[in-house]
Amino acid sequence: MSLPGHFPAGGVEILYFETLLTQVFEIPDGKNRVVDGVLREVRTQDPELKGSIRAFLQSMPPELLTRGLLAGLTKEEVEPFGGPVRLSTYIKESYPFYLDPIPNLYFSRDYGSVIGNRISVNSMKSQARRRESMLLQAIVDYHPRFDGAGAEPWHRWDEVDIIEGGDILVLSPKVVVIGCSARTSPEGIEELALRILHSDQGFREVLVFQIPFTRAYMHLDTVFTMVDYDTFTIYPGVEDRISIYRLTLGSGNGLAIVPETNLEKTLSKSLGLPGVRWVPTGAGHALTAQREQWNDGTNTLAVAPGVVITYRRNRVSNDQLRRKGIEVLEIPGSELVRGRGGPRCMSMPIVRS
Repeated sequence: MSLPGHFPAGGVEILYFETLLTQVFEIPDGKNRVVDGVLREVRTQDPELKGSIRAFLQSMPPELLTRGLLAGLTKEEVEPFGGPVRLSTYIKESYPFYLDPIPNLYFSRDYGSVIGNRISVNSMKSQARRRESMLLQAIVDYHPRFDGAGAEPWHRWDEVDIIEGGDILVLSPKVVVIGCSARTSPEGIEELALRILHSDQGFREVLVFQIPFTRAYMHLDTVFTMVDYDTFTIYPGVEDRISIYRLTLGSGNGLAIVPETNLEKTLSKSLGLPGVRWVPTGAGHALTAQREQWNDGTNTLAVAPGVVITYRRNRVSNDQLRRKGIEVLEIPGSELVRGRGGPRCMSMPIVRS
């Protein structure tokens, strides 16, 4: 399979979600699974109309079906195809879609996370984003590039307990951090932690960082990311607002939960380091930090130890990273940042050395 978007110098291959999904739709079982899932969220309970929508989706070639499921399905598209005409078609104020667009799809970190050599297809808190996870699950289950990946995932998209990938940080081959946030539930963390610690992947502990349950602290990686083996970006002051819990295997099949009190000491102990370094957003200046945090200055994407991708507009934070010896690769992102997410949010690493 030929895929665009290689970075030969860095040894990176980019897999495009749209391309993978289109290839899944060339497989009849994959296409049928997705159409069945999509029909459960269309804006009608009319069986005749649902039948028309099903026929319309099944008639679409793979590329057009992908485009329709990502960009949304309008009433005007379906009804000329043979669906029953509805009054809402003629009323201009009526909502135009039977199936909503999914504009947050480019935040791929949220709905998919690779931990060790297994994938977690995450259960999104917002109903508006659950189709993203459902489509990823179809890719994992049906695409030949992911053959076998869906046999034993950490988590499946339709599980009840909520977990989102912006709260999952793999710090080392032995340590995973999961943020307990407005988007990730304690129940989801417990279930994922048990699976990780009972697995043969070599993880020995899960650190839980509870952050304030507000939109300003949407996910852990909006206020805290790893940029080198011992170096972390951090939104100033958040270290005093995080509650820390160390999870290991306890007696029987349960968890042993130990509260911790100091973020720096906890990380140093878990990583076996004499200490860790902070790179505060906005160089620690309160107003600058707030301004650059609005532009996701803390949400860096580490492509190698000590090498990160950031938004160009966060100049103070980027300069601070360079002073700490971090190589910074800047991207413009003037439109991407409007979605309230940074480079880490927009990536889902699958295989890393």
